[in-house]
Amino acid sequence: MSVQSSPNFAARLLGWYDRSARDLPWRYPPGSDAVPDPFRVWMAEIMLQQTTVAAVAGYFTRFVERWPTVADLAAADDADVMAAWAGLGYYARARNLLACARAVVRDHGGVFPGTEEGLRALPGVGDYTAAAVAALAFGEPAVVVDANIERVIARQRLIETPLPAAKREIKAALAPLVPAERPGDFAQALMDLGATICTPRGPACAICPVMADCRARGRPDIERLPVKPPKKAKPQRYGLAWWIEEGGAIWLVRRPGKGMLGGMRALPGGEWTDAPPPESGIVRVDHGFTHFDLRLTLVARESAHAAGEGEWWPLSALDAAGLPTLYRKLTDKMLERAL
Repeated sequence: MSVQSSPNFAARLLGWYDRSARDLPWRYPPGSDAVPDPFRVWMAEIMLQQTTVAAVAGYFTRFVERWPTVADLAAADDADVMAAWAGLGYYARARNLLACARAVVRDHGGVFPGTEEGLRALPGVGDYTAAAVAALAFGEPAVVVDANIERVIARQRLIETPLPAAKREIKAALAPLVPAERPGDFAQALMDLGATICTPRGPACAICPVMADCRARGRPDIERLPVKPPKKAKPQRYGLAWWIEEGGAIWLVRRPGKGMLGGMRALPGGEWTDAPPPESGIVRVDHGFTHFDLRLTLVARESAHAAGEGEWWPLSALDAAGLPTLYRKLTDKMLERAL
């Protein structure tokens, strides 16, 4: 039986979701009378982009405790938000978070647009996020497709077109399945199914609530779906960072507002290049970005004179500096070496 000919696909999936929904800090449980808060839904979706649920949960809770409304976030200091985001990665999302919050307050009176089209017009809100917020917060029957849903539908329909070209086919296959009632729960049910049962490796097909519809069920090659293009080798880049210490404090600078790790506090240093630096340094770390790998070497400097505008930051309060993961790796290694 094909997915398209299963009129009760959504009913079976939602029945399973009612029993098995994950307990996540940005969700209300199925059957709750609470009205979803678009701010919390949007915040979670931005944080979850290219990041795991486990990594996001603590950050989400801290953010909404510190900035409980979109107006609170819009009024926040950029540096405070960037510091609170440190460690979550993909820092352009934090800058987009602020830009979007300020646009909602400035242009929409602090109220999120209630349509997919209106949401898509906000800064940093793409097709997926607009569909997710429209469905989860406003009950619009939007077609929500994240990585988990891609996997579920690619297997259900046996879509063998490689990604990213398969995205359009997956969305077209999913669209007629989205129910008019509970479209947000339907999207979250598909996400949960992909996260807990229809997993990348070792899917638990025997307990899948929609296994009867799945064209890939029982195939020995089910794990290859969705088909992904061959990985391209990432270029290797190199850089130097400077350790300038005085009186129990180190010199920190703020990176330019645009570009990699924009607006974040960091150790001073030179440009990242394609050639290894001439200095061996004290310690070094390897760090992977989306489009390249970086090897950063830490060298000691005696003076902050040539290190650029910055500030002395107490080593005892380094946690509060909000250093990106790359620089925190370096400082941790340096402090461990000093013990």
